[in-house]
Amino acid sequence: MPNYFAHETSVIDEGAQIGEGTKIWHFSHIMPDAVIGEKCILGQNVMIANNVILGNGVKVQNNVSIYDGVVIEDDAFIGPSVVFTNVRVPRSFVNRKHQFLKTTVGLGATIGANATIICGVTIGSYAMIGAGAIVTKDVKAHSLIVGNPGKHKGWVSKCGNVLNFNVGEVAVCSESNEKYKLVDHQLVELT
Repeated sequence: MPNYFAHETSVIDEGAQIGEGTKIWHFSHIMPDAVIGEKCILGQNVMIANNVILGNGVKVQNNVSIYDGVVIEDDAFIGPSVVFTNVRVPRSFVNRKHQFLKTTVGLGATIGANATIICGVTIGSYAMIGAGAIVTKDVKAHSLIVGNPGKHKGWVSKCGNVLNFNVGEVAVCSESNEKYKLVDHQLVELT
């Protein structure tokens, strides 16, 4: 008996590794070499391909396909209908499976609904990708990215709140009261 929940309409291929307490909902497909951590939630119509790794506590909303080579670290949130690509120059008549590029979504990062992540990028820990953004290059930790192409528009706390550096060198999260400072174009949490 598995120690995770899978809706009766989901397909779990033999060999897939699924952590304790994970929930897999309607019409989802997990391929044989996928690795899914503990306490993840996969919404309706989610496809997890071979050689995909999801950390613990990852939430993947409805209608997302995560292709070969994507690594999503603990507690990341993938919004509805997010698109991950796996080849930079796809052609239906040219086999480029050997050109799949690794894509990494960092610890606690959020990707908003309908965003597109071009393969080969790294999205830093606690970054926030706005709904509909197109990510074409690496994203720094805690960076807020919006638009097409995605551009840095500010910084967010671990809780995802936009930080205000207009009032001084130190910004305070309005929810957690954590303090942050910018050092060499990187956000640093003050202890």
